[in-house]
This record gives sequence, C-alpha cells and structure tokens, in this order.
Amino acid sequence: MSDLATLQPVLDDLAPAGLVTPRRDRASHALRDRSGAVDIRPPLAGPLSGGGGLPINPWFVALTVTLATFMELLDTSIANVALPHIAGGTSSSADEATWVLSSYLVANAVVLPLSAWLSRVFGRKRYYMISVGLFTASSLLCGLAPSLGWLIFFRVLQGVGGGGLAPCEQAILVDTFPAARRATAFAVYSFAVVAAPAIGPTLGGWITDHFSWRWVFFINIPIGLVSLLLTSQLVSDPPAFTAERKRLAAVGKLRIDYIGILLVAVGFGCLEVVLDKGQEDDWFGSRFICVFAAIAAVCLIAAVLWELRVKDPVVELSLLKDRNFAIASIFYFSFGVVLFGSTVLMPEMLQGLFGYNATDAGMVMTPGALVIMAMIPIIVRLLRITGPRLLIAVGLIGTALTLWNLTRFDLSTDYGSFIGARVLQGFALSFLFIPTSTLAYSSLPREKNNKASSLTNLFRNLGGSVGISFVTTLLARRSQFHQSRLVEHVSNNGVTTAALHHMATGLTGRLGPAGATHAAWAMIYANAQHQASMLAFLDAYWVLGMIALVPVVLTLLISKVKSGAPAAEGDH
Repeated sequence: MSDLATLQPVLDDLAPAGLVTPRRDRASHALRDRSGAVDIRPPLAGPLSGGGGLPINPWFVALTVTLATFMELLDTSIANVALPHIAGGTSSSADEATWVLSSYLVANAVVLPLSAWLSRVFGRKRYYMISVGLFTASSLLCGLAPSLGWLIFFRVLQGVGGGGLAPCEQAILVDTFPAARRATAFAVYSFAVVAAPAIGPTLGGWITDHFSWRWVFFINIPIGLVSLLLTSQLVSDPPAFTAERKRLAAVGKLRIDYIGILLVAVGFGCLEVVLDKGQEDDWFGSRFICVFAAIAAVCLIAAVLWELRVKDPVVELSLLKDRNFAIASIFYFSFGVVLFGSTVLMPEMLQGLFGYNATDAGMVMTPGALVIMAMIPIIVRLLRITGPRLLIAVGLIGTALTLWNLTRFDLSTDYGSFIGARVLQGFALSFLFIPTSTLAYSSLPREKNNKASSLTNLFRNLGGSVGISFVTTLLARRSQFHQSRLVEHVSNNGVTTAALHHMATGLTGRLGPAGATHAAWAMIYANAQHQASMLAFLDAYWVLGMIALVPVVLTLLISKVKSGAPAAEGDH
C-alpha cells in the first residue's frame, strides 16, 4: 500500500487521458508483476475511445485533426500566389481579384471567435466535421466557379468552414493528451501553423505554372475527404464535455447570445476589411475605410462590455484574468505579426527585386519549416527541463536577431544567403510555439480548454492580419521615402552625370542622342527604384525584429509552470 500511495500523484496525472484506470477503480484494475509491485507504465500512446468504442492511439487523433488544419492554412497561402492567374481566368482586374482573399479572411475572422460556442452547441466532433465538410465542398465549388462573383461567394463559405478547424484541433489535442505529454502534441499543431504558410508559395507556384488556378482549390478535396473519414472513426468528444452539454441543455442554460454573436461578427468582419483593404484604399483617406473602421471600433468595444457582463458569453474574455493565459495570448498575437509578416516579405522581395519565379522564391521558405520539424523533439525535451519561460525568451531574442540579420543584405545577395537566413529564423521560431501553447493551458481548468482554444487562435489570426497589413503599408511608405531621398542625391551628383554620359554614349548608335539620354535617365531611375524598394524591405525586417523583441519583458511575469503538471482544476 505504501508503494501505491507514493505513486498516487503519477497515476492521477495519467488518469485524465485514460492511460491508467481512475482512482475509484484502481484497486481492481492495477497491474502487478510477479513480485506484486504495481506496474503503471503507460502504453506508447494512451488508449482513447474512438467512434467505434475501440481503444484509439492518441497520435492517430493528433495527425487526423492536424491534417485539416494544415489544409486550411496551406490553401490561404496558395491562393495568394494564384491571384494573377485568377484575375486573368475570370476576366477581372487585379484589384477585383483581391476580394478572393479578402472575402475568405473576413468570413474566417467572423467564425473564429464563435468556434468555441458553436462546438458546445453542435458538439465538438460534429462541428469539426461540419467545418471540414463545408471547407471541402466549397473548395470544389471554388474550382468550378464560372465568374469572379461566384468565386467570392464560395470563398465566403470556405472561410466559414475554415474558421472552426484550428480552434477545434487545439481543443481536441488538449483533451486527448495528458498534461505531461501535451507539449509533444502541440508540436504537431505548431508544425502545421509554421510549415503550411512556408510550403504554400512553392506549391502554389508549381500548381499555377503547370496546371490551372482551379487546382489550387481542387487539391483540398481528397485531403478533406480523408480527414472526414478518419475523424468519423477516430475522434470523439470527451465524456466530461458531452456531459456538460447535456446538463446545460437539460436545464435550458445552453443560451444563444444573439447580441454577442452580432457584435463579434460585425466587429471582426469590419476590422478584417479595414486591415485587408487599408493600404489599397489609402487608409483613412478613404471614406470606405473610415466607415468600416468606425463600425469595427463601436462593435468591438460594445462586444467587450457585453461579453464581460453576460452570464453565458459567446467569447469568454474572463479567461484573460489568468496571467499565464493572458501573456500567452499576447505572445500569440506578436508571433502572428512576425511570422505572417516575414512570410509575406521574403517571397515578395525575391520575386520583385531578384527576379526569382514563384517556385524558386517559395523554396527559400521550405528549409526553415524543415528545421522547425527537426527541432520538435529537442524543444519538447528542453521544455520538461527548463519550463516555457526560458525557451520563449530565447525564441523571441533569437527571432529578433535573425530578422535584423536580414538588414545586412543588398541587391547583390545570392540565393544561398537567403536560404541560410531562413534556416536561422526557423531555428529561432522553433523555441516559441510549443512552449507558448503549453503556457496558455498551464493553469486553466480542463472545462475551459474549448473556449481557450478559440481565443488563442483568434489572437494568432488577428496578429497575422495585422502583420500582413502592417508590412504592406510600411513597404509602400518607406519605398516612397527612400525613393525621394535617392532622387535628390541622384539629381545633384557629379557621379550621376558621368554615369549618364557613359550610358548615353553607348546607346546613341541605336537610339540617337535624344533617345539615348532619355533611356539612360530611365535606367538610372529604375535602379533608384530598386534600391529604394530594397531599403524599404530592410526597414520592414528591422521593425519586425523590434516587434519580436518587445514581448521578452513579459516572460518575467510568467507564473511558474511545473513541467508536465496538469491544468489546475480548482484555480478558477
């Protein structure tokens, strides 16, 4: 009995995932060897009950739910590359074609904060399968769309389906794995978040170069069907989650927060329009942007006030009272800004200034994702030794340094240098995602996991939208600034006069004196534009480095997290 009492805390940690029998049944189910000692060694993966009631390896569950999330994130980055082809294929302008992206992002932003509530209404597994099914079906419709208008409508449906995938996956992982092994499970999710945007440009460029833009959407169909099949067989709602839904439904407390849903949907939808179209429409110089910004501000402020006072909120903001969860949410937002901002910058710079095609530019991104995958087992082991605080601090500082490293580059930098820089950035980023996910759930009660996953993914996606919008605006403004400064020096410089004379002399035989001078000036101006654009990219990398560095101070405020400790059940 003394041996069993000594091992009791370990058994309690393993019980939530079904790795050992709960305490009340342990006397009759404990396994003993010939000496009579209790054998508590868990199997390689804990047995969970799948759709058929048979024991399921939790790693099968993790890979199943990651599949659809990877598909959704991959599709977003692939669609970016295919925009010019979509514009040509639908006989629309480049500006009109951008609504293919905007419509998806707006619908995604509306559904994301509502995903926890929708999971509770429909059941998590059922809602997840509805999301996968809607995303898959709308992908087929997008590929068959006869016009831009229909394509935008189907992209809205696709965004509604995609908005529920990542939050559901994270909640399923948290409830599937015990706290001691949760970091390893988060590694799978983190790889999907990082790798999909990195692989997307390469795959998108190859698809559009060799097939049609419609295959950008058709590629989702087999993945979605496989995901639906596996989910139906392997995934099930936790008993506690199901019991809570039934209890609330029985007493009539499964209320619909109509006001909260309306405020959140309108607020985040309008905010996404502002972020996506701001630079294109000159921000607050546009009445369209001003109106949507005002609506977003009013609705989101009202949503915060309403959700904090209503008894059963659609978005549970009270979770932010937990210090570790609030800090992790800030980290998620800053990661979104840095990750998506830098992921947009690199391919654009390589294609616009260095002349690489979409496939070659995308290949620069891929090694960074591979480094993150290789670092996963190392980070999981380090997390058990040091806890999340030190790893997050190292990751943030390392990410800032790798971004500042890019500010040393110029127009003569070779292809290998860009790959090396991306590898270093991937190494630094690998220290962030798993520790932050572990930190977010470290002190939350188990029944709050579903709503927590909705908020963390909201912060990450919102950070991504802000990051993309920010670097796009910064590039445009800083490019104009550097161009004006360079032109000032070019126009009043003896070196420029000598270069102009030299180029004009070489062109006179083909263009004549007047034409040669004009062509020489055009060449000098084009070179100044290239230099100005390169300086703007370097400025953007420097600012992203600062954004990565600022949250380091928050690591000092993290409450101590015991490695492998289960989420506190009675803290709230």
